[in-house]
Amino acid sequence: MSTSILIIAHAPLAHALRECALHVFSDCGDSVAALDVQPHAAPEDSLAQARGLLQQMGTHSTLVLTDLFGATPCNIAQRLVDGVGSRLVAGVNLPMLLRAVSYRAEPLDAVVSRAVVGGTQGVMQVAIAAPQNQTRRNSHDQDPHDHQQ
Repeated sequence: MSTSILIIAHAPLAHALRECALHVFSDCGDSVAALDVQPHAAPEDSLAQARGLLQQMGTHSTLVLTDLFGATPCNIAQRLVDGVGSRLVAGVNLPMLLRAVSYRAEPLDAVVSRAVVGGTQGVMQVAIAAPQNQTRRNSHDQDPHDHQQ
């Protein structure tokens, strides 16, 4: 059985992330749902919508991804997730979502772990110019820990 993924985020982020996932994994449409929390929507109404989406997905294993810990979408998701058949991860980004989608056939705990690793490894500073076109730093540069990977 596959793990389903529900994205709950500030509008329009949830649906935008779902569309990106569908762009990369065209077969994930049944596994990924999105709820955009509107600015003036009552949290109880958004929670009811989220419960409806979970019921429509009909799986016993759901990863809920939300954008910002402590914000309304996360608070709604916390009320939704039971900790047994569903888990919650805040700080969703596209690398996190794509990693979760690509490993959705694995058990829920494994999907959670892979999503978190994918999300953190997907955040990095990128050099503007190719390394071969950059000037070398002097050995007396101010920050010896600032380097490219």
